[in-house]
Amino acid sequence: MDSFYWLGEITKASAVMVTECEIVSPVLGAEIAAAVAQVVDDGGRSEAIRSGDYLDFEAGLVAAGGPEVTRVHSGRSRQDIGATFSQLFLREGLLRVLESLHTVREGLLAFAGRHAHDIVPAYTWGVQAQPTTFGHWLGAYEAAFARTGTRGQAAYAHINRCPLGSAALGTSSFPVDRPRLAELLGFDAVAENSFDATQLAPADTRIEAAQIASAASLTVGMLIADLTQQYAQVRPWITLNQGARTGVSSIMPQKRNPTGVVRLRGLATEVHGRAAAVAISAHNVPSGMHDYKLDGEDPVLTGAAAMLSDLTGVLGDLRFDPARALEEVNAEYSTTTELADVLQREGDVPFRAGHHFASQLVTFGRANRLKPAEIQFADATRIYAGTAAEFHLSTAFPLGEERFRTALSAEGMVNASRGLGGPQPAEIERMLAAQREALVADQHWVTVARTRLSKAATNRESAFQALMQAQRPSQ
Repeated sequence: MDSFYWLGEITKASAVMVTECEIVSPVLGAEIAAAVAQVVDDGGRSEAIRSGDYLDFEAGLVAAGGPEVTRVHSGRSRQDIGATFSQLFLREGLLRVLESLHTVREGLLAFAGRHAHDIVPAYTWGVQAQPTTFGHWLGAYEAAFARTGTRGQAAYAHINRCPLGSAALGTSSFPVDRPRLAELLGFDAVAENSFDATQLAPADTRIEAAQIASAASLTVGMLIADLTQQYAQVRPWITLNQGARTGVSSIMPQKRNPTGVVRLRGLATEVHGRAAAVAISAHNVPSGMHDYKLDGEDPVLTGAAAMLSDLTGVLGDLRFDPARALEEVNAEYSTTTELADVLQREGDVPFRAGHHFASQLVTFGRANRLKPAEIQFADATRIYAGTAAEFHLSTAFPLGEERFRTALSAEGMVNASRGLGGPQPAEIERMLAAQREALVADQHWVTVARTRLSKAATNRESAFQALMQAQRPSQ
């Protein structure tokens, strides 16, 4: 749907409205409709130049029906037509982004459902911090994308308001029915203040849509950073299946480069950069200028939809190795937080004392190149006795060996979580179920929006065809 297409649809709506409001007679209304249909048909020819400039369109109207048919432009301007273009293209672009976003969310939730409780390492400051589950990790990204979708729905309500009939900015003395124009073009409401409709709203609503694309790109970029970081390991636990999204080196036989995710990162960067450019183009510009106005498809939203579509493909190509992920967790001391918590909760050891002991245990284990499970219980009790003495506590270790091992295990830490939104199995199942339900509701929202637009298009064409056939002069 290019500018010429929408210029035709806008003019069809105007032809219906000016006739219904008796700005032109029914006879002239039919002549206008015939001229509009002729211009639209001519524009559909393969060699046609499909100009989005109304003056070019009007020249075609005059050629088809004479100067009288230009009365369709009563109460209109290229300013409100242009502002209507902007909202129509933003509306369609935003719906495409939301649809692509929903597909990504489906992919994340399906992946999370297959590996809801498989344990993986999680990182802060780029350092392994605590164990979580793959379902928790994937669900987190889905939650971020869901917020972007919620922002998109809110933005749609701001964007889907009709500027048409505002004329240049102050309406006109013609009895234009702006709500009827909005109805015919599928808008939810009129952009009421005519100055805002033509000169302000095209700037801030476009920026709002761009910010939604930018938010999506930031989440994509973070996810891609997590994936590409895996390839620095000798044995990653998330990789791409070998195929179209992987590449080999021209000189190094061992390499399997993650070219697909690197390309996707580039797409995300482009979306983010274009979104920033939208804000810059509108900054310090007086109202009424063209700098911030949109004449066609928004490249930010088009790029965001393509980025999200590519992410769906990447998710389909991911290969997850749960055993390797657990091995990575077990090789590090990211469970010592839980050991300190157990000492406080079950052994009545003050938090700082338990934390200090756990830190000393880590120092000892690393110095001796031991994994947590390889530390001897006797060494643990000895280290604890030294720490307890520093804090003037009983030097007897308050945990038995079995409890010590469980507290220091990844499974023990994950299963022991009690907080809302944590990685424990019951909470993961609850959250994923709620996220699936929310996604269904969001998909339904887009379906309803699409249905309303389709119905409006059908009604617009029906009214236009009825106008073209009504009371036409005898041949």
